[in-house]
Amino acid sequence: MSHSVRTPVPWGGDGESRAAPVTAEDADPTTEALSVAGWPGNGDGLLATPSPTPPDVDVIRVVGGVRLAGEVSVVGAKNSALKLMAAALLVPGQTVITNVPRITDIAIMAEVLRRLGCAVTFTDEEPLGPGPARSSTVTIDVPERLCSEADYNLVRRLRASICVLGPLLARCGEVRVAHPGGDAIGSRGLDMHVAGLARMGADISGEHGFVIAEAPNGLRGATIWLDFPSVGATENLLMAAVLAQGVTEIDNAAREPEIVDLCAMLTKMGARIEGAGTSTLRIEGVRELRPVRHETVGDRIVAGTWAFAAAMTRGDVTVTGVNPAFLEIALDKVMCAGGHVETWPEGFRVRMDQRPRAVDVVTLPYPGFATDLLPMAIGLASVSEGTSLVTENIFDGRFMFVQEMARLGADIRTDGHHAVVRGRERLSSAPVRATDIRAGAGLVIAGLCADGVTEVSHVHHIDRGYPNFVADLRALGVTAERTTAPEEQSFAF
Repeated sequence: MSHSVRTPVPWGGDGESRAAPVTAEDADPTTEALSVAGWPGNGDGLLATPSPTPPDVDVIRVVGGVRLAGEVSVVGAKNSALKLMAAALLVPGQTVITNVPRITDIAIMAEVLRRLGCAVTFTDEEPLGPGPARSSTVTIDVPERLCSEADYNLVRRLRASICVLGPLLARCGEVRVAHPGGDAIGSRGLDMHVAGLARMGADISGEHGFVIAEAPNGLRGATIWLDFPSVGATENLLMAAVLAQGVTEIDNAAREPEIVDLCAMLTKMGARIEGAGTSTLRIEGVRELRPVRHETVGDRIVAGTWAFAAAMTRGDVTVTGVNPAFLEIALDKVMCAGGHVETWPEGFRVRMDQRPRAVDVVTLPYPGFATDLLPMAIGLASVSEGTSLVTENIFDGRFMFVQEMARLGADIRTDGHHAVVRGRERLSSAPVRATDIRAGAGLVIAGLCADGVTEVSHVHHIDRGYPNFVADLRALGVTAERTTAPEEQSFAF
């Protein structure tokens, strides 16, 4: 039987790096707001209920001129936990995932799974630092029969929810998933997801804003070459392949630690996977899997954020809960800037005793310098001695936040995917606006290098990736607060 893509689908771009329109991240997030403040402590589950204070009207204020000092603990990686939750769909029964960060994106993914028919509950884990718990244990009860449609109202708010495409197709033989939303940092099209699933025997079309995939006779093993080592495509194809008939080989696969973590959980479930952490994955399909208990790998991006924060503020910060090998190049850049770095298997320490030196940074797929740390690299360059060249090779919209850095007094000139940054001794405080998760955290940290009080708005972005961000700042010596922004004056004819 031959299978093909039945109708042209406007996926857009080459799958990873073309300009995109404004996404749902810039839409009004007050509609259907999911409460994060109401995470339960008794395991009764996180409910999708309107938040009494819409998160987009909150601001974070920090007083600059502080040297970060102390210890911060990192919990599970958002970019792993979301995919582990999706992987639970592959098998009926109860799957338990520990060390899951308490962030907005996890709340949204939990609701996606509930609407597919799963029961999802959370239990707080022992706090590893000041403030409330940063992580939870999530229990996912997956029924024998799943709903095969992921609706637009949730998927538009969380790009990672597209990762239900592969497991749902493998389990149900058909799936309808709305086109995803996510950060406004450039397009991340679905070309490679679609092409790979089509090679595995799926019929795929698109209509009314949905990706529709069908494989009534099941998926079959195939050899798939990815034009770019896309993390999302690798994850979707990997999860689809574990229940396919025969052997699937994914060449030029993504190598991120989060991919390795997903492979580890799938292997516990009974999948047969070779090559985790390399550019070639070989998956021998099995007839069925079993539910498991799995601990989420530590968040290297959050850990890297604190490493750069220590360097920028000439501080001394110890970070625990993550393997520093995942940050080899990022920590090397900190050392090249003049920082002292000590590492051990589950953490590291960064100390900067003088003004940082300028270093050049180029983002690349793992094991290269992570694109998610680019805002922090630009922040470091903004206060370094000398001129830095920062090159972004993954997402064309990463430089959107540069305008906000300029409001803080940073001297940055962009040209295409390059930014030339001339360092200043100190920045100048100003009200600024977070444009995405990492830019939001980067702006807060840049505010620590400014005189006076810096106010960062649209901090709902930060909530999507950093649990207890303000509490961690305070623990490291920062005078910081999160509060409701004054109501803006409205004008009308």
